[in-house]
Formats: sequence, C-alpha cells, structure tokens
Amino acid sequence: MIVPKRKTSKQRKHLRRSHHALEITTLVECQNCKQQIIPHQACQYCGFYKNKKVIKKALNDKIS
Repeated sequence: MIVPKRKTSKQRKHLRRSHHALEITTLVECQNCKQQIIPHQACQYCGFYKNKKVIKKALNDKIS
C-alpha cells in the first residue's frame, strides 16, 4: 500500500482548495415586471423574454 511520505500542511491543503469557493449568481432586472432574474432566461414571474411573451402561464399565477 502506498502511503504519503510527509503530512500535507494546512497551507498547501488550503491553497489547493482555493478554487472551491461558490460564486454569487448574477442577477438583472426584468424589463417588464422589474423583478431580479437570471440573465438570458425567460422571467419566471411574468413570462417575458426580450419584450415578448414566451410563457403562456407564469409560475406564480393561480390555477383556476
């Protein structure tokens, strides 16, 4: 069985894992309803994308 010759230091371990941090999601304002949405996606609140209605029923509308 292969065993490491020396203990990995805390600094070396943390330097190796420095790219594992999570990034903040970019949000933009919907031009139609002014809600914060992910760019290049249809708005989940009003159903518009590039000033056109692309989703017939928005997610937050009540089903009647």
